[in-house]
Amino acid sequence: MVMRRRISYLKLLIICLTMTTIMGMWLHYSASNCHCSRSVNDNDKNNAVLPPPDSHVQKPPQVPREEEEDKDVDDGDNKKWGPHKLAVVVPFRDRFEELLVFVPHIHKFLNEQKVRHKIYVVNQIDLHRFNRAALINIGFIMGRDEGCDYMAMHDVDLLPMNPDLNYGYPEEGPFHVSSPELHPLYHYKKFVGGILLMKREHFEQVNGLSNMFWGWGREDDELYKRMEEVGLQIFRPEGIETDHTNTFRHIHDRQRRKRDTLQFRRDRITGVDTVQYSVVSTHNMKVEGATATIYNVKLDCNTQLTPWCDHQK
Repeated sequence: MVMRRRISYLKLLIICLTMTTIMGMWLHYSASNCHCSRSVNDNDKNNAVLPPPDSHVQKPPQVPREEEEDKDVDDGDNKKWGPHKLAVVVPFRDRFEELLVFVPHIHKFLNEQKVRHKIYVVNQIDLHRFNRAALINIGFIMGRDEGCDYMAMHDVDLLPMNPDLNYGYPEEGPFHVSSPELHPLYHYKKFVGGILLMKREHFEQVNGLSNMFWGWGREDDELYKRMEEVGLQIFRPEGIETDHTNTFRHIHDRQRRKRDTLQFRRDRITGVDTVQYSVVSTHNMKVEGATATIYNVKLDCNTQLTPWCDHQK
């Protein structure tokens, strides 16, 4: 009995030793073949050889950069449109609601014709009666000093609607855009009001307009006489398919500005070279992308020569 127990203990000991040996060998083999815990030091990183780039990998497309437009550039003075520049002279007082309509309209109209231009709003702020002719003379001087070589005497309440109305340089002579056949109100043969284009040399030749017309009207009739005396031929639109009902848009309040209808005397003394005024302030106004320069001016009145400058009709 004792012998059998010893043999059993001996077998158990041999089995345990055998199992221990096998387990040790397995653990050693596993450790030598496992790379899961391997670390890479800084030197290995710096010396690592990177694989060559794959030439077949598509790079994201580059979006072309759009050039930003300079929104501060006045697009009414594009020098590519030609050598001539138009001074749009607007004699003005009080009616800013009309001006807010006129400025963007005429700016767009002239741009479509590729006419270089600047809008001069000459605003009379003194207490004298309105003097449209003197304000036009002042606007001409300002435009001339800034390089404009022709002028449009332009009523603020008259908007051209027909694109065939030409505002180009009047080389041969004064060009009456709002001719009697087309103007919505005035149709007599010698009418030259509303919108009249004159180049610098011709305006100086007639010495501009008379400064003696305080009140509304008749200064245009006197200008007609001046042009007639120096032999200037007046040109008017041809081939216009519209008429006096739809060539222009008229936004004038007739009750607000009653015109003087008395006869006038010829004035051979005053003109663009004698106009007396002072510029109180200057402002740039932008409406719907269109720019106009407003000149607030005070006119001087010689009460001995024109005492009616302060008389109310």
